[in-house]
Amino acid sequence: MTHEPPASSSSPSDVPPSRRDNSPEDDGRVESLSGSGKRRRLLRFTLPGCWGALLLACLSFTPSLLPRGGVLQGLVCGISAAIGYGLGVVAAYVWRAFADRDRRSPSRRSWLVLGVFAIVLFGLAFGLGQYWQHQIRGLMGVTDYNVIATVACPLVAVLVFCLLLMAGRGLRRLYHGAARLLGRWIGPRAARVVGWVVVAGLAWSVFSGVLLGGFVNAANEAFSLRDTETPEGVHQPTSALRSGGPGSLVPWDSLGRQGRAFTGSGPSARDIGEFTHSAAQEPVRAYAGLTTSGDTETRAERAVADLRRAGGFERENLLVMTTTGSGWVDPAAVDSFEYLGSGDSATVAMQYSYLPSWLSYLVDQSKAREAGRELFDAVYDVWSKLPQDQRPRLFVAGESLGSFGGETAFSGEYDLRNRTAGTLFAGPPNFNTAGPWAPADCRCGDAVHRTGLPLPP
Repeated sequence: MTHEPPASSSSPSDVPPSRRDNSPEDDGRVESLSGSGKRRRLLRFTLPGCWGALLLACLSFTPSLLPRGGVLQGLVCGISAAIGYGLGVVAAYVWRAFADRDRRSPSRRSWLVLGVFAIVLFGLAFGLGQYWQHQIRGLMGVTDYNVIATVACPLVAVLVFCLLLMAGRGLRRLYHGAARLLGRWIGPRAARVVGWVVVAGLAWSVFSGVLLGGFVNAANEAFSLRDTETPEGVHQPTSALRSGGPGSLVPWDSLGRQGRAFTGSGPSARDIGEFTHSAAQEPVRAYAGLTTSGDTETRAERAVADLRRAGGFERENLLVMTTTGSGWVDPAAVDSFEYLGSGDSATVAMQYSYLPSWLSYLVDQSKAREAGRELFDAVYDVWSKLPQDQRPRLFVAGESLGSFGGETAFSGEYDLRNRTAGTLFAGPPNFNTAGPWAPADCRCGDAVHRTGLPLPP
């Protein structure tokens, strides 16, 4: 006599692939996703994931090269916590696989220990982070400090963390649905693989095409309005040696906020003379903003044409400065260059984005590369055609994203040495591709100092 299996039982092959392929957070269990169960599942946390989130959230407060505001720090903390949560969940899943054991529900004592450590470690990291940021602001001369934004930092971090966690779990649910649907026509393993590929491709398309594109457009609109402003205390130059001044080929209104700050400020011949106790010249400053021309190559040509009009190629020292994302030029770098050369110097730069460096770094690094290459090539084209005994000493400089853009004009260390008299690249981002540049002697007037490209981290 044979016995038929109960109608309610099913073999492993009859179980939908999405039910059999448990992700690390599934832990071998299938929970109801209907009604309130869906909300509970989206907001449920695992102990290993929370430990990972706590550790990376604390590490997000370590010192940075530039001071961070409270909102930006909260964003960094939230993203780091979400990454840490995922790493913690995966690490626990792998450990259970090697130990060949099922998931065990954590005790209340385990959660209590986590809570105590979370309060102590996060509080300590937050306090140290504020201390480190205070030191960085002091070194950078930044006096702005928003107490409200600082207090809101943990709230922003929690919000960002929860949104990212819910988005990840939403994608996982979408994968389960796709795998279950595909399992009707293809094998379970193929359904799982194809399901991940479909969901990953769909998520990337939506993120890069809709979300990222919309975010970039909105940010561009917001920062383009700010670019029409003129910084307090900055006025249109009355000297013909500055872009935007009398006879300039670049209108004052087209320079942008940072361009107007660059050409409308800086030491005069009198300031330099009082410092060096000798006769000094008025430095030349040339600049082209985004609205000067819609094309990068044409914008570079306009900046160089204005540099040539002001007599920049007749000076002893010529500096090609690649700006940061918003077109900012470090006044300390350019002012020092002009003081060291007793004013017998010229500096040229141009804007390539409305966005600040951290946004340009995230969404469009190609603009910095194109701007650095086009500007130097335009300068070098004019400079190389001058008689050798009439050429100014050619220097290049850039800070942060500006160093990334400035280095793209050169194929390597020897190309840099052969075509310039000195280089100063400060704070290169970790995606700089240059090798270990050797330092070069930078002589400006009677002063000599050592400059060079730092080793990229």
